[in-house]
Amino acid sequence: MALFRRKKATGKPGEWYYCLRDHKVEEGPECPALERLGPYPTAAEAARAIDIAEERNEEWEQDPRWNDQGGSAPRGTGS
Repeated sequence: MALFRRKKATGKPGEWYYCLRDHKVEEGPECPALERLGPYPTAAEAARAIDIAEERNEEWEQDPRWNDQGGSAPRGTGS
């Protein structure tokens, strides 16, 4: 008998995730937290998880408040 058992990922019905390990959409997390994106409200939105992440990254890279190229640091960073 093992002393430590792997904890099964838990989620609520209707929560959709994208598993980075298996490259698939799953209802309720099956993959460990480090290997998934979500939750998303629909399976279709979870299927777009990679695109959504890329879009958000692009928005953040273009946001002058977070631009590291010569601008001032965002408020509250102490720099």
